[in-house]
Amino acid sequence: MSREQDDMLRRGIGMTSQRTRERLIQRLYEEGVSNARVLEVIRRTPRHLFVDEALAHRAYEDTALPIGHNQTISQPYMVARMSELLLEAGPLDKVMEIGTGSGYQTAVLSQLVERVFSVERIKVLQDRAKERLVELNLRNVVFRWGDGWEGWPALAPYNGIIVTAVATDVPQALLDQLAPGGRLVIPVGSGEVQQLMLIIREEQGFSRRVLGAVRFVPLLNGPLA
Repeated sequence: MSREQDDMLRRGIGMTSQRTRERLIQRLYEEGVSNARVLEVIRRTPRHLFVDEALAHRAYEDTALPIGHNQTISQPYMVARMSELLLEAGPLDKVMEIGTGSGYQTAVLSQLVERVFSVERIKVLQDRAKERLVELNLRNVVFRWGDGWEGWPALAPYNGIIVTAVATDVPQALLDQLAPGGRLVIPVGSGEVQQLMLIIREEQGFSRRVLGAVRFVPLLNGPLA
């Protein structure tokens, strides 16, 4: 982590103590997150910078929080688990994120992989996320304002794709943009019935693994200013 990120971490300690962060990391470990690198990045990433100031005191609770526009910042466990699933087979150099949102998952990914390509349909959220990542000196992220269902075909293929909103079905466009051996982590379903899935592109097609029930906001069509 850079000196700028270390400074940002220290400046946040008065409001959100290091002890509170450590309790969160211990909880994630107890809930089954075992990738030490993922846990370290979660520990060092100042989540309070990605939520409204009025909710900063809750930033290190293991819960999703509202960020406006009917969107949420994901539960830290889910951020850690999805990141861990992407990295199961080893380091990745090119990952696409569908749903920048607050930018928190983006910030975590940017410290775990070489390059992140993040797509967001709500322009104001994307602009805020960009500002936060610049503050943290995280400069290996490229943003696109657009429809997450379409992905970012111009820069495909990707070694990993992570989707931070629930799709009613797996978008074919995302499967098409997955590199051989690439991994797609995506919640699929609707309403109360949602499942987290890991899809891997193999020589003869795609393998699919259902990983359990989750709860995400819906993946919507079309960019929104």
